[in-house]
Amino acid sequence: MSAPMDMLPKCDANYAALTPTTFLKRAAAFYSNRTSLIYEGTRFTWRQTNDRCCRLASSLLSLNIAKHDVVSVLAPNIPALYEMHFAVPMAGAVLNTINCRLDPKNITSILKHSGAKVFFVDYQYVPQAREALRILMMSSQPSMMPLVIVIDDIDSPTGVRLGELEYEQLIHKGNPRFVGIDVADEWDPISLNYTSGTTSEPKGVVYSHRGAYLSTLSLILGWEMGGEPVYLWTLPMFHCNGWTFTWGVAARGGTNVCLRNTTAYDIYRNIKRHHVTHMCCAPIIFNMLLEAKPHERCHITNPIEILTGGAPPPAPLLQKIEPLGFKVTHAYGLTEATGPALVCEWQAKWNKLPKDEQSKLKARQGISILTLADVDVKDLDTMASVPHDGKTMGEIVLRGSSIMKGYFKDSEATNKAFRNGWFLTGDVGVIHPDGYLEIKDRSKDVIISGGENISSVELESVLYRHPNVLEAAVVAMPHPRWGESPCAFVTLRSDTTVVTEADIIAYCRKNLPHFMAPKKVEFMAELPKTSTGKIQKFELRVRAKAFNVVESSDQQVIDPSYNEQILALSRL
Repeated sequence: MSAPMDMLPKCDANYAALTPTTFLKRAAAFYSNRTSLIYEGTRFTWRQTNDRCCRLASSLLSLNIAKHDVVSVLAPNIPALYEMHFAVPMAGAVLNTINCRLDPKNITSILKHSGAKVFFVDYQYVPQAREALRILMMSSQPSMMPLVIVIDDIDSPTGVRLGELEYEQLIHKGNPRFVGIDVADEWDPISLNYTSGTTSEPKGVVYSHRGAYLSTLSLILGWEMGGEPVYLWTLPMFHCNGWTFTWGVAARGGTNVCLRNTTAYDIYRNIKRHHVTHMCCAPIIFNMLLEAKPHERCHITNPIEILTGGAPPPAPLLQKIEPLGFKVTHAYGLTEATGPALVCEWQAKWNKLPKDEQSKLKARQGISILTLADVDVKDLDTMASVPHDGKTMGEIVLRGSSIMKGYFKDSEATNKAFRNGWFLTGDVGVIHPDGYLEIKDRSKDVIISGGENISSVELESVLYRHPNVLEAAVVAMPHPRWGESPCAFVTLRSDTTVVTEADIIAYCRKNLPHFMAPKKVEFMAELPKTSTGKIQKFELRVRAKAFNVVESSDQQVIDPSYNEQILALSRL
């Protein structure tokens, strides 16, 4: 008679911590000669990528990087940033990818809060980094300053320097036979991602090796990402580590096509040249592709899978983008959930529906990824689940291994984010009778503009610092290109001189990253308030919906140097 299950001997020899770094080892072993990465004229195989990551990891240890030290990087989607997603955790350290759109003050706050020991800087961002380091030096001891390493252009070296070390030098000096440090505990941190680098106390979200591993598996399975995909990096790797596809492409033995500049021309050019099969982006990229000039476009023969998120793609936009040759899947997530937590998985029966109905279904946030333990919409007062009627609203809550370990150095915020084992997203939604979830509003005053998160509270605090502003409130306003953008309602002081809309916008752009500045400022004699003096934002949202933004006068324009498309989904 066999022994009861609980009496079977424990075999520690069979235990291996879950970590996405194993995907690289597997790719190098079984897909060694496949192309791992393409960046303009540069190509690597998986054997070469593994070699470079081992070299970099060993070089980091030679720089006295210790377990759980933070390694920060400011770079676009280039080979070095991809390699660091494996090399940094292989050295036992924690990777912190910084949003390239942030200004020097924001970068400084992240470096200071994270306590970064090493700071990698792409040559393109040396001016911002130099100013950020100057500010950091003024507020920190010299011993707290990170070691700075410039990443020069591997394809066309520029010779730009900020410190004594350069990235390719570290690769050259490293040991290609280095064996990565074992992950003893799969709950150890693998990366640190900031939900917002625009405050003096930014929230740093800590991912575990286990969470990153499981999220990666969920997305390549849920997206039905087959073997040997050719993945175009239109999604910034700094957003939730590229929604885990930095690790996921290795897991499928695919090819990464890196882009320094995300423009319509570069997207179409690389699609044609490398036969791209997959890409991720915010809906803003759809507009970029649709508005491309005839000479920038290419004919797409095989449908390209697009995973989109950050803001629900409008149904009319989906109807326009898919005929070009793109097959769109909608996802929902946030930084705290290691990227996408819900995916709108398509059902074959929906193919029989009219195109407009299909587009509406695709705009839903969908169902939980496979490795998320559970998702629900609850009444937070009772923690009871709402009916699956598509009408009753509640807060979207999540739980599972892919949810963050917590906010770095902020136990109070971490405790507030969880209730009864559930992570509270702050998003309000409904559940339809078929179980698919749809967002209806945001309980947190967050505006998602072109995939970037903008906190209305942060913008209001800047407006209140203006010497002529008495009251201010910021809400989301519809925008033809960015989905939504900030609209400021302002009451001026009675003794003020003439202040124009342009003055207020210029003031905000001076004190914030430009993408956070309001696109419209409406002056009011008095802001609407409740009997207790609370500003009625609901009424302001109704007003803002009536405003029309003229595209030609919009101050947020596409930046060919990559930054303006930064997706992000930093809600994702």
